[in-house]
Amino acid sequence: MVEINTGEKVREGSIYGQITSLGHEQLVICYDEPTGLKAIIGIHNTVLGPALGGTRMWNYASEAEAITDVLRLSRGMTFKAAISGLNLGGGKAVIIGDPKLKNEAYLRRFGRFVNSLGGRYITAEDVNMKTSDMEYIAMETKYVTGLPEVRGGGGDPSPVTAYGTYLGMKAAAKKAYGSDSLTGKRILVQGIGQVGKYLVSHLTKENAEVFITDIYEDKLIEVAKATGATPIDPNMVYDFDMDIYSPCALGATINDDTIDRLKCKVVAGGANNQLKDEERHGKILLERGVIYAPDFLINSGGLINVCAEFMGGYNRESTYLHAEKIYDITTAILDKSAVENIPSQQAAIEMAWSRIEAIGKVKLPY
Repeated sequence: MVEINTGEKVREGSIYGQITSLGHEQLVICYDEPTGLKAIIGIHNTVLGPALGGTRMWNYASEAEAITDVLRLSRGMTFKAAISGLNLGGGKAVIIGDPKLKNEAYLRRFGRFVNSLGGRYITAEDVNMKTSDMEYIAMETKYVTGLPEVRGGGGDPSPVTAYGTYLGMKAAAKKAYGSDSLTGKRILVQGIGQVGKYLVSHLTKENAEVFITDIYEDKLIEVAKATGATPIDPNMVYDFDMDIYSPCALGATINDDTIDRLKCKVVAGGANNQLKDEERHGKILLERGVIYAPDFLINSGGLINVCAEFMGGYNRESTYLHAEKIYDITTAILDKSAVENIPSQQAAIEMAWSRIEAIGKVKLPY
């Protein structure tokens, strides 16, 4: 059992138990019968600033699964913002349903839900959401970013996310192999959506031996043709002979069923929440000498991009310069992990919390 502020007992597996154990400030359930919109907004921590995080749309198997996802994702955004040096808190939204349900009324209604939070949460695009969707949301709220460049926005943040992931991968490779060169390395990219696609381009340009997989065969064919990467069956992923595994689809791919089968020295990808059990699976990777580049750190380029847009005066060049810091931060985290013999994800979380606590004290009244 865990305690909540009222002193009442709540079941550990309940919604209140999850909120308490993960340290969330707020969970908002949004429902609109006329449009059929079902959405959940999670606000984890706003010590550093308003919670900024994308909205993903997914056909979740259950509402409980959607809640678990939004809670984990919003917590990760807190760490992502803190470790990147951004003055933002952590938030995320999920919309439950088939992406085909989206239309103007549907998205504008979601925009009104976002607006009702008065700026505590700022939304952006994520899985199955596009810059064009953000345009509809922006008709109902100013608390949105990720708008098209023609609207003065930063456009698709995926290229910056991919660039940061690429730099984090290079830093991890240097720790594992003594050099950050990816030339000749066998790298498997799982999931070639927007981030995965741009990441593959970086890797092939460095003459890595790149293998790709996705549940959508048309995407595989398209990216393979454009980059020269080799497609493989999704069922082969966890038994594949590779130097670097790069998960770029949904999270929790490193779990009890897969972790013993992985044949790699480095895990570095753009997906969120790659470790199903953050503490336990992180320790297993450490014990086996697998270098893990913390997901919320190396995929933070997208947040850096939308933050720059929301702050005004967006400049793509300065955004990329900020994202380049990911290499040095990853190196520092992996060094801390090695010296203290703790999982790299734990080392990254400790560094993020350290900044949150320090700035929290700065904001205390005199």
